[in-house]
Amino acid sequence: MENQLNRGLKKRLMYLENKDGHIDGVPARIGWVTFSRSGRSVCYRGRVLLPFGGHGHRGNYIDEATGEEFWVSGVKRRGSNVHPLERAVVRVDEDARDAYALLRSDTVVSA
Repeated sequence: MENQLNRGLKKRLMYLENKDGHIDGVPARIGWVTFSRSGRSVCYRGRVLLPFGGHGHRGNYIDEATGEEFWVSGVKRRGSNVHPLERAVVRVDEDARDAYALLRSDTVVSA
């Protein structure tokens, strides 16, 4: 079954957390991102986020223009998108709300 969480799609619903500040007023957002042709860099709301390697860093991407660090990951169906070691207020982008609600309603609860 193909859905927006499948790897290889050019546009995906993702969780983004700014480790150095805010994204339009909140530390974290869920929204649509696109990937470069190589699939390494992430584009979100006009920002180009480049992979940031190495150990001991707080984020896994760095904003090409500002140097801010970002944590970027796939959206979890159970809703616990915040990095396990952090706390953050999360907003879902307006254009992503329907897709996120559909994803969350797909959650299977086991007995």
